[in-house]
Amino acid sequence: MTEEEVKPMAPGLIQAHAPEVKEDSSDRRRKRKQNDPIANLRKWEPRTRLGQKVMAGEIITFEQALNSGFPIREVEIVDALIPNLEDEVIQVNMIQRMTDSGRRVRFNVMACVGNRDGYVGLGMAKAKDVGQAIEKAIVAAKLNVISVQRGNGSWESSMGPGTSIPFKIKGRSASTRVTLMPAPSGKGLVIGETGKRVLELGGITDVLSRTKGQTRTTINYAAATFNALKNLNTTRVSNEQTERLFIHKGRMIE
Repeated sequence: MTEEEVKPMAPGLIQAHAPEVKEDSSDRRRKRKQNDPIANLRKWEPRTRLGQKVMAGEIITFEQALNSGFPIREVEIVDALIPNLEDEVIQVNMIQRMTDSGRRVRFNVMACVGNRDGYVGLGMAKAKDVGQAIEKAIVAAKLNVISVQRGNGSWESSMGPGTSIPFKIKGRSASTRVTLMPAPSGKGLVIGETGKRVLELGGITDVLSRTKGQTRTTINYAAATFNALKNLNTTRVSNEQTERLFIHKGRMIE
């Protein structure tokens, strides 16, 4: 096959079209997810223009998808561009409502997804069953994935790829406010357990924080932390600051 006949493909599609590896039947570990993203990509038929471009190999990275201007409305697009996303359930709430026919029970779930290397998403969903609500929340989180801006913003940081954030940033959700501050390498995540789970999935390993408001509200705490990461991408940064603070978005470039 010549070089002209070989067309580029998204990383997830490469895994989907690779030969399947038979699993060892003796190793029966827990599998919470019934829907396999790679298996879904094998039978994926794009319905949007962005999905068709990803399938055709015109778009092979998540940054190209964001710069294209087309909205991401198919979860298979995210699975194709960012394979091996990890998901974690942040909170599960049971909602009871009295109706004329009796008590109505529904579940509200918040989930977070990320590859621990520059991409993270947060989403919420409701359903009658817990399993269905979790699956819908994971899909909502994948459709809400953002690229995380990392850097060495602490005066104690040394040269090299950033493991923290480049500068101080604030995020809020309802009455909860979270302030993230740069930390040197090795400091760890000095933040509450809920915020730590969001930052870990985003690939940030060192950060200092300060919180205000009702931080015991898990959903608002996670949303405020995610909002702070989104605000990092909307802040203007000069080329000189990018080089001095070792700022980079998305996955770590080796």
